[in-house]
Amino acid sequence: MEGIHAHHCNLNIWAHLPDEVWNKVANIYELMPGWIGYIDGIPHWFGQEEDDVYMQASVEPSGLSFYAQMNQNDWDSWIERFKSEATKVLGFEVGEPEDGFV
Repeated sequence: MEGIHAHHCNLNIWAHLPDEVWNKVANIYELMPGWIGYIDGIPHWFGQEEDDVYMQASVEPSGLSFYAQMNQNDWDSWIERFKSEATKVLGFEVGEPEDGFV
């Protein structure tokens, strides 16, 4: 059994993008596995901070930021699916700025 670890990822979905883009992002949130909704305005999946497994997102100067506690395989699968869905819906390649995505 694989252990639970902390994971973090920034994506090239920037705070200054228009509301039209952010409305699409909100729709993607709801389609992703584990969606439980907004808690105090913060999108959550799988659980909350007091749970063993959870994920949340926030908009930061570094882009759309995800923080999760889950096993590595589940994290890898989930974040790759989010990037793929976001790329299709938003019309630009979504990825991590440190990997060259701008």
